Amino acid sequence: MDVKYVRTTCPYCGTGCSFNLVVKDGKVCGVQPYHRSPVNEGKVCPKGTYAWEFVNREDRLTTPLIKKDGEFVEATWDEAYDLIAQKLKSYKPDEIACLSSARTSNEDNYALMKFARGALKTRHIDHCARLCHASTVAGLAASFGSGAMTNSILDIAESRCVFIIGSNTFEQHPLIGRKIAQAKMNGAKIIYADPRLTATGKQADLYMQFRSGSDVAILNCIMGEIIRNGWEDKEWVQNRAKGYEELKAVVLKDDYLPENVEKISGIPAEQLKTAAEWIGTAESSALLYSMGITQHTVGVDNVKSTANLQMLTGNIGKRGGGVNALRGQNNVQGACDMGALPVVFTAYQKVIDPAVHKKFADGWGFPDGICESKNGYEVTVMMDVLTDNPGELKAMYIMGENPMLSDPDITHVEHALKSLDFMVVQDIFMTETAALADVVLPATCYAEKDGTQTSTERRVQMWHKAQEAPGQAKLDWQIIAELAAKMGYADQFPWQTSEEVFNEMRSLTPSYGGMTYERLEKPEALHWPCPTEEHPGTPILHIGKCSHPDGMGVMHPIEWKPPAEVPDEEYPLVLTTGRCIWHWHTGSMTRRSEHLDAEVPTGWIELNPEDAKALGIVDGEMVKATSRRGTINVPAKVTKDIMKGVTFMPFHFAECAANVLTNNVLDPIAKIPEFKACAVKVEKIQEA
Repeated sequence: MDVKYVRTTCPYCGTGCSFNLVVKDGKVCGVQPYHRSPVNEGKVCPKGTYAWEFVNREDRLTTPLIKKDGEFVEATWDEAYDLIAQKLKSYKPDEIACLSSARTSNEDNYALMKFARGALKTRHIDHCARLCHASTVAGLAASFGSGAMTNSILDIAESRCVFIIGSNTFEQHPLIGRKIAQAKMNGAKIIYADPRLTATGKQADLYMQFRSGSDVAILNCIMGEIIRNGWEDKEWVQNRAKGYEELKAVVLKDDYLPENVEKISGIPAEQLKTAAEWIGTAESSALLYSMGITQHTVGVDNVKSTANLQMLTGNIGKRGGGVNALRGQNNVQGACDMGALPVVFTAYQKVIDPAVHKKFADGWGFPDGICESKNGYEVTVMMDVLTDNPGELKAMYIMGENPMLSDPDITHVEHALKSLDFMVVQDIFMTETAALADVVLPATCYAEKDGTQTSTERRVQMWHKAQEAPGQAKLDWQIIAELAAKMGYADQFPWQTSEEVFNEMRSLTPSYGGMTYERLEKPEALHWPCPTEEHPGTPILHIGKCSHPDGMGVMHPIEWKPPAEVPDEEYPLVLTTGRCIWHWHTGSMTRRSEHLDAEVPTGWIELNPEDAKALGIVDGEMVKATSRRGTINVPAKVTKDIMKGVTFMPFHFAECAANVLTNNVLDPIAKIPEFKACAVKVEKIQEA
């Protein structure tokens, strides 16, 4: 019996925990601790514990599939490549769109970005960051000049006050939750604001329950109290920030007095005053948020408001401080860094900048040039274009994304995808999206490849191949390179190893320029920016100056606006959505894990006991939940842990998909949907 341990990085959340995969007779069969990682120090959450169980599932995709007469039939790679190449060549560049993936490696995302812009010449490439943290990228870039988490995970343990808003950290990012617990043990005050009393809230010294969509009012109120009491960091504001007087004029308005914000948010005025005092007087204060802040029509406003608060209190560019945007999936940060967005190449180099466009055109050497120097469509806009302007987009290439569960208003998404003339999906399982495709290509999972991923704290870490891929499945970047060769671009995709892909990428990407596979093998790896091979990496951004050309931070005066859809007589409740600790996003991996699926086999809708009593609903009964976009049947969970008038659903479950109900109205800047607030009604199911 041959047994070995292979170190890798977890394929689930953005924390970036390391562990060892146990390989017996060539097959992954377990997980064991890797103690040298500074991120998780050998600890893992339940998902990490069972991150091996989906790898060798019997329903892994193992051969290319082509749909004929409505049914998939097995095909050779050459047959699949020939069909895809022929079809894609028949469309104009602007008729093709690509979706990249937050689940795949940096190398895979770079390859698809290059394929889209170079081989297909299309401007239209995006991925699911649009659905989780597009507003972070836009909001923090406007505030600081860089759209990423400013501090390191380890830093959180050193904070003297931790303010968590819009993040159920102990369930979404459990090993970051461990750092919060360490901060508390070291004497830090923990403040938690959320419509639900979650596992995270139960660790807090101050829990503020509020109505979803009132974030800006809450943050403005806290800033107003800090200024009125003279707790702002006057030196930081004077020397490092622009826009203070304009911000001050807004947050000191009577609208944002604690007593008035209590009416908007539901948080008692005294709690708001306490939060302001703890944040304003702490030696260091870290702000943590996730999708509860970002997934709104005012997501960018929310993000800018968190940045305003941290600049006001001088908590930017210091240990134990920062705006800590906790990224959702394992490589959503990396997919953004790799330019899998419609407006940038790698490292946020703008597509519309002529010098940048020339840099990539010259670096890649496509004989017939690359895409236009124009921004493309976001995934949320692609879906609207498909339904509203039939024929404008005709083909879509999707790598490792499942919009049929992850996108809002799934009925609309299904209509959009079915209107395509041709769709290719490259994945490890037959997902709900893959089932609609014309061609499905079998890819490798994290345990079957070498490569890198970038965690929420900008730490770039290694994957190591632990076993061979099942059947004929291939590496994602390898599929893209072979397809490009079929389309006449073999010279532009010459790679033989993932390291060769990485080295090409870093030659065009200043923030990754100093990274090598050899350097990344160290347990601590490297945080970008890391511009040279002598550079140690940058765990904390904005020390001494921000990333804007003048080095200044920019404060933005923001007025509170309600959600796009508010409760009314017909739809009297607010629905918000999120995760549970046992599952991940669309469930394509965790629901194929025996232990995780046994813990939570289906979804639910949470109701406050007063709401449930008024509706005659008891805990556990099947109910009907309806929004203006659709209806689902789902078990009721009656709990005092959720605010009266608010409901909650996890979004992992296809059989009771929360995103049938959610609103696809968008933030005007980031084009992110308002997953976190829409109007619903909940009813008993009438027996026939």
